[in-house]
Amino acid sequence: MNIGKILPASFYDREVVEVARDLLGMRLVRWQDGIRISGIISEAEAYRGEEDLACHARVGRTKRTEIMYGPAGRAYIYFTYGMHWCLNCVTGEKGFPAAVLLRAIEPIEGLEIIAERRQGV
Repeated sequence: MNIGKILPASFYDREVVEVARDLLGMRLVRWQDGIRISGIISEAEAYRGEEDLACHARVGRTKRTEIMYGPAGRAYIYFTYGMHWCLNCVTGEKGFPAAVLLRAIEPIEGLEIIAERRQGV
């Protein structure tokens, strides 16, 4: 596990399935008002290109999907089904749309803040 270190863009500049697999077990961290909130990534999904019918880029390059065609390592966040915010990591070669959806995270730190946020769901 890579505790205390930010993953470099080169980690994400690989084939999307490899990145998805390697993110499992890693810790996602956010600092808010001096409080560390973190969790272990326990589920991820790989989305690869316009031929992947589950991928946002299946419709091609649009304003919404433009970030997926950019450099690896960028965050891609969207709202779906009127209730869920989803975090993706752009992967692979610039110009080819691929991303990993962080589908589930096991909360580890900042549990009180996480619980407060879930009450609004």
